[in-house]
Amino acid sequence: MRIPVRATVIAALGGLFVGAVVAWGTAGSSSTAEGNVHPPGLRPVNSAGTPRPTPTPTPSGPSIEVVGLPRDVQARGGVLANGASGALLWSRDADTERPIGSITKVMTALVVMQAGDLNREIKVPKAVIPYVNKYGADSAGLHPGDVLTAQQLMEAMLLPSGCDAAYTLATAYGPGMPAFLAKMNAAARQLGMMHTQFTSPDGLPYPTETSTFSTPADLLRLGQAAMKYPVFRSIVAQHIYRIPKGPGHHSYWWQNTNELIGTYQGADGIKTGFTNAALHCLLFEATRNGRVLIGDVLGSPATGPASGADAAAQVLNWGFSLPQT
Repeated sequence: MRIPVRATVIAALGGLFVGAVVAWGTAGSSSTAEGNVHPPGLRPVNSAGTPRPTPTPTPSGPSIEVVGLPRDVQARGGVLANGASGALLWSRDADTERPIGSITKVMTALVVMQAGDLNREIKVPKAVIPYVNKYGADSAGLHPGDVLTAQQLMEAMLLPSGCDAAYTLATAYGPGMPAFLAKMNAAARQLGMMHTQFTSPDGLPYPTETSTFSTPADLLRLGQAAMKYPVFRSIVAQHIYRIPKGPGHHSYWWQNTNELIGTYQGADGIKTGFTNAALHCLLFEATRNGRVLIGDVLGSPATGPASGADAAAQVLNWGFSLPQT
C-alpha cells in the first residue's frame, strides 16, 4: 500500500502569511520492529529507501548496550538517544510526520536565541488577546502594553506554554509573522529537519490540525540544538518562574507544564505539546549518574495532562537501566 505524502500549504497566520511548500512525492507505509503499522492519514517518510539524516552527534562518551525494548509505552511514535554520542537507542515510527503541538515553541526559542539580544525590551501587543481567544490557546496571561525582555518572554512561552508570548516574540523578531515563520522553516532545513513544517510559532492548529508537523527523528535534532544554549537549558529545567511587578510591567508567576520537572529524578526539560490531533507529546532530556538521555514521545493517548510524561518516564526508565560498556 502506498500513501501519498504532500506538504501542506503554509498559510497566513491571522491572514498575514501566504507561501507554499512544494509537494515532495510519496513514500510507502511500513511496519516497525514492534509490529506497529503507520496509522491512516499520517505520513511515513523515507521508507522507499532514501536514507534519513541521523541525529547530529555530540562528543562521545561510554557506549550504552541496547537490551530489549521499553515496555508499556502508549505513545504512537518516539525516539530515545544517548545524549553523549547521539546514538539512537530506541525508536517507534521515527520518520512518521505528526502534529506536534507546543513543541513548536522550541523552534521559536531557537530562532530568537540565534538572533540574540535577549535583553531586548518588547512591548506586548494588543493583538495577543484576540489571538489567544480565537484559538482557546494556552496563555501566560500577558498584559497588553507591558514591556518585558525577550528572555522573560521565552520564560512565558516555554514554562506555561504561553501562545501570547510566542506571538509577541514572533512579531518582534520577524519582524512580522510571515518573516518569522520563514526563519523557523529555514532553521529546520539547516538542522536537517527535512520532514518538518511550521505554519505558526506555537503549534496551534492553523490553518489545519496537521499543518505544523514533524517527526520524532527531526525533533531529536531540534532538542539537541536547543539544549546547547545555556539560557534555554536553565529555563526548561525550572519548575516555577516569578517576575515581581516593576516599571512597565505587572507581576507574573509561571509554572512548567512538563510533569517530569520536579517529579522525575534527573529531568532537565524540555517541552510539552498537545492538540486534539497531536494528543500528548513531550520532548525531553534527563541525566542520571553522568548518563544523559534525550528523546521524545508523540501521540500519547489523552488520558490526562501527564500522559506524555508517563510515556517519557517509561522510555527513560528503560534507557537508564541499560548496561554501559
